[in-house]
Amino acid sequence: MQPLAEPISRLIEAFSKLPGIGPKTAGRLTYFLLRSDESIALELARALQDLKRGTLFCSICYNIADRDPCPICANGQRDHSLICVVEEPLDVQAIERTRLFHGVYHVLHGAISPMEGKGPDDLKIAPLLQRIRNGNPTPDAAPVAVKEILLATNPNLEGDATAMYIARLVKPLGVRATRLAHGLPVGGDLEYADDITLGRALAGRSEL
Repeated sequence: MQPLAEPISRLIEAFSKLPGIGPKTAGRLTYFLLRSDESIALELARALQDLKRGTLFCSICYNIADRDPCPICANGQRDHSLICVVEEPLDVQAIERTRLFHGVYHVLHGAISPMEGKGPDDLKIAPLLQRIRNGNPTPDAAPVAVKEILLATNPNLEGDATAMYIARLVKPLGVRATRLAHGLPVGGDLEYADDITLGRALAGRSEL
């Protein structure tokens, strides 16, 4: 069998490291770029470079943004007394698509998962507690007292454990802890939920 040219094999190997991309899909993507106009490959290369150079973590909510604070944290029209806690940045986008949530966010960057060796100290829980104790920063104004934490972690074992853990921590601080209502599929991820299902879950959140 004739060996692949090194640039081809390197790109296939690079694509194969992405989640959900197996060797066959990696090969198809590589040959698509090889056969397509050079501008498509160059545009992809520039976008990948800009992804690292042009993004950062918001120092308030830890969402991925191109400025600090992010546009949501810097928006004076949002309700800064209400914080929606999510696992990943993609979950912020999913909830924003419903256009029904007008508070701000806090991104944990994961969930408690002993199987994966991820505990509370590996998540952005400590900064969340600091936001509650010190008051939530607002643009051009004094910090606002946090009244409610909406725990919008994924409806699976790890997400439920993370929500319960955070709820126990915030209740002594006098903050209401709520959870998204049932309606999201158990075992699913927020980023794949449709807008109507997410909207109903937001409207029907319940006390923990």
